[in-house]
Order: sequence, then structure tokens, then C-alpha cells
Amino acid sequence: MQAPPPSSGASPARSSAGRRALAALAGLLAAAVALGVAELIAGVVGAASSPVIAVGDTVITLTPEPVKAFAIRTFGENDKIALVVGTVVITAVCALLVGLVGLRNRRLGAGGIAVLGLVGALAAVTRPAGGPLDALPSLLGAAAGIAALLALLAPLNPTPRAAGAPPVPPAGGTPADERIVDRLRDVLGSGDRKGAALDRRRFFLAGGVALGAAAVTGAGGRLLQRRFDVAGDRAALRLPAPASRAAALPAGADLATEVDGLTPLFTGNRDFYRVDTAISVPRIRPADYRLSMTGMFDAPRSYTLADLFERTDLIERDITLTCVSNEVGGGLAGTARWVGVPLAALLEENGIRSGSDQLLCRSEDGMTIGAPTRSALEVEDAMLAFGMNGEPLPVEHGFPVRMLIPGLYGYVSACKWLVRIEATTFDAIDAYWVERDWAAEGPIKIASRIDTPAPLRPFRAGRRAIAGVAWAQTRGIARVEVRVDDDDWAQAELSPEVDADLWRQWVLPYDFAPGRHSITVRATSADGEVQAEDRATPFPAGSSGWHSVQVVAA
Repeated sequence: MQAPPPSSGASPARSSAGRRALAALAGLLAAAVALGVAELIAGVVGAASSPVIAVGDTVITLTPEPVKAFAIRTFGENDKIALVVGTVVITAVCALLVGLVGLRNRRLGAGGIAVLGLVGALAAVTRPAGGPLDALPSLLGAAAGIAALLALLAPLNPTPRAAGAPPVPPAGGTPADERIVDRLRDVLGSGDRKGAALDRRRFFLAGGVALGAAAVTGAGGRLLQRRFDVAGDRAALRLPAPASRAAALPAGADLATEVDGLTPLFTGNRDFYRVDTAISVPRIRPADYRLSMTGMFDAPRSYTLADLFERTDLIERDITLTCVSNEVGGGLAGTARWVGVPLAALLEENGIRSGSDQLLCRSEDGMTIGAPTRSALEVEDAMLAFGMNGEPLPVEHGFPVRMLIPGLYGYVSACKWLVRIEATTFDAIDAYWVERDWAAEGPIKIASRIDTPAPLRPFRAGRRAIAGVAWAQTRGIARVEVRVDDDDWAQAELSPEVDADLWRQWVLPYDFAPGRHSITVRATSADGEVQAEDRATPFPAGSSGWHSVQVVAA
């Protein structure tokens, strides 16, 4: 028989490469099944027990501070989305490797998925608010993933030749013989030179089932997790009227109505910055809420949300909050009108002892925030807030109750989802951020920011407003000065003073000549302190330095 021309069919190398590619896909599909089943079980146990969330929380806890600072600086309020995406990508890479390993050794492949499941389970149970049941989603998900992996690898592993399968060339056969057999394999079915059958039809059928199972269980888990949602409870809640209202705003208090690009005096709830470590925010039903007072109190007690609502000393205040991670000129600051219980009154009625210098505040998810007792007692507007801009706190901002102490960065004063206040000392225990070498007390530094003109965004030369905001909570802002290029400092117009805890807008009209210009701003507090010029990074006690931008007048 005359040998046909070289075949374009599967060579041994291509057949082996195809098997490896399908094995990697098998690992990916098995991981999808594992995560889908885990999400389904998490819908019963609790959203925080999901392996993606539990591992993400652990990564946040173990990540060095410089890396966290980089993430916040790079991704801003999307840092948690970036972390979840990164966790999923790493899991996918591991799954691809598990599939390749499983092709050679099923036990090792199954062991790889088991290890991933154990990592998820360990992360879930070791969370501050974790418990034994939180391990179930990861463990049961891993079991489902192992079953899926074995089922998907079965069509790829060598099996004895079935009747009608392509023949194997005899020993010592010529190259022509081998090419003929290759052509027969293309016609009759795929295999390798050792006689192993590669059942693609069976693989893709199993893969379709696995993909469907992953989609159904994952979607089902998400639906089940909705039962933990408290949006309806929050919407039905009616805030009590405060006994002490916020100061009335004078006419023309918000300069943003006249200057395009200037930050409004008040920040909407949806636009308010959010920086915390919770990938899945705690969801507490108002009827289930309890605030416990423990530690160095003479007569500690607990409070329901109804207890707090029924108090006769409720206050309403306009307060600007700032995150310690805010860079010079950054946007991690915002103002809202808050309603809540005066913190000092609450501490005093529980008989706080003079030896306490720290309030260890604990969130529902186990986060701890250490607030200075002195500030809690002496700062007039310090409160336990349950209202924000005329409505109950948004879930992302601490519903139903959070703490606020003006003049301190949030990491030492603004505990969200607050469920316990322990009167203690700084010597006795370190809170979460202090354990990570952030400063223990964290007073807010004077800051000012240029909002408009925007950096390097060309605008028409001529007269234009330079504008922004400045803040120095508990002290207030007395003066803001602006310098353009090498000009002298010029004093800007300030928005009407309302409260020392509220930032002030500032505006300076300026005639810009065509070309590139440098704008710098500095502020002076009401007690005479001038904003520091030298730059400092946020870690460990907040950033400082004059904000400067480069602009272009066309």
C-alpha cells in the first residue's frame, strides 16, 4: 500500500497537550462547583462563612500595612472588590494546577482541592466572630469539588481500548504505518500511541453538568443570603426627633451652588467615603440589636435600639469625618448631619471609672477600635450615631449604631456596627489598628484641598475660581491662603462658619494667563496653628503637607 501524505491529525505531542488543556479546564470547573456549593451552604450558615469572603478577610488581616496603604491609594473605595477579584483569580490559577496534577495522580488532585477547602474553613473559623459552623461551606464545597474533579478527569485518563478503536501500529512499523494509524484515529476516535482513549464527548457532557451545578448552587446561595438582608427593616425604621438640633445654616452657607467643581458642604450618603475591613458588611436586625457596656464601669448595662431611641437627650450635629488613610489632597473625608446619643452621658450613667483611658469598641464582625476615654468624655459632640442625613445609618456605614468622636481619625473613634464598649486601658489591650503599629490616639491634622481647577485639565485663560475645602475638627478653620506660581499668598473667601466640627469651603477668584501654573493651598485653624508644609505619609498618624496641583490655562 502506498503511504498517504503526512496527516494533519493529532500527533502524540498534540494529543498529550490537548489532554493537559482539558485537565486544567477540569480543575477550573471543579473549583467552580466547590465555590458554588460553598455559597449555597453559606446561604444557610451566614454570608461571612463564604470561603471567598473568609479568605479575603484573612488576607486583609495578614497584609502588611504598606501593602494596605498601596491598595487604598490605588483602588480607593474599590479595594475590597479588587481583593475579591484577586482571591478568585488566585483560586482559579490553583484550580488549573490541581487539574494538571490530577491528570497524573487523582489522589494528589483531590488532595489539592481538599487543601483549598481546609484553608477556607480555617479562615472562616478563626475570624474574630467565627464559629465551628462557619467551616461547613468550605468543607462541603471541597467535597463537591473533589467529586466533580474525579468525574471530569475520568474521560481523560488512560483506559483499555474499546472494540472498534483505532489500531496500534505493530512493533517495528514504518513511519508510513504510523501515519496511516494517525489518519484512522482521526476517523474512528481520538487516542494516543499507548492505546488510551480520550472521550471528549463524555468530558464535555460532564463539564456541562459541572458548569450548570456551579451556576445553580452559586445563584441559589446568593438568593438564600438575601434572607440576611436588613434593607426592609431599615426602611421601616423611623428616627426619633433629637432634643438638641444642629446649628441653623446661614443663607449662602454652601458655596458649591455658585462654584462648579467645588465639594458640597454636605456629602450624600451614597457618595460618602467608606474605608473598613469588612468584605461582607454585618447585617443586624433592629429588633436583635444589643449594645453591651463592660469593663471598668460601676453599673454596666446593655441597651436595645429601642432604649437608645427613647432617650430624651438625643442630639443632632453636623460633623466632618476623615480617614487616617487620606493622602494630602485626597477624597477620604466627608460631612453628614448625624443623630444619636451623647457619648459622655452614656458613659457617665454607667459609672465609668477614672482609671479607664481607653474604650475598646467592638463591631459585630469582631473588629476592635480603641478610642481615648478622655476624648469620649470631653468632646462635646461625641456620640453613638444611628441617623445620617435624615435617615437611619446605611448598612455600609454602620447600621444600626456607630460611634463618632469629632477631631479623631475614624480608626480610633468611628467604630461601625457597634455592639460592645469595654472600658479599659491602653496598657491592658491594643485594638486592631494599634496592633499594626498605627498611633494609639490619632488626632486629626489640619488639612486643606484644592477641588477646582482640576489638575492638568485645560481651561480657558482669564478669570476663574480656585476653590476647595479645609478642616480642623473641634477647632475650626480661621483662614485659607492660596499661592499661584511665585505670587504672594492670597487670602481666600470662606463659607460662613457654622460649627468647628464642620469643614469650610473656600474660594479665590484669579486671573490666569495662558500657560501652565502651580497652585498651592494652606489653612490656619481657629486657635492659630498653621497647616504643616512638610509632607508626611498617612502611616502611622495621618498625612500632612500643603496640597499643590499643576493646571493648564489655554
